[in-house]
Amino acid sequence: MANLNRLKVVLVEQQKTGKWLAEQIGKSNCTVSKWCSNSVQPDLKTLNDIAKVLNIDVKDLIVSSVKP
Repeated sequence: MANLNRLKVVLVEQQKTGKWLAEQIGKSNCTVSKWCSNSVQPDLKTLNDIAKVLNIDVKDLIVSSVKP
C-alpha cells in the first residue's frame, strides 16, 4: 500500500510513541502500529482526533498528492 499518512514521522518529530497515541485516542497499540506502517489507514474522524491530540493541522498527517 502507498504511504498515505505521515503519522510515524509526526510521532518521531514530537518524540511521542504509538503506545502513547493509542492511549490518548482509545485505540489499540496494534491499530496505531498499522496506521504508522501505512498498511491500514485511519478514517477521517480518527485523523481529526489524532491531529487534535498532537496539536497539529490534520493536513500535516496526510502525504500530499501534488508533486513539486
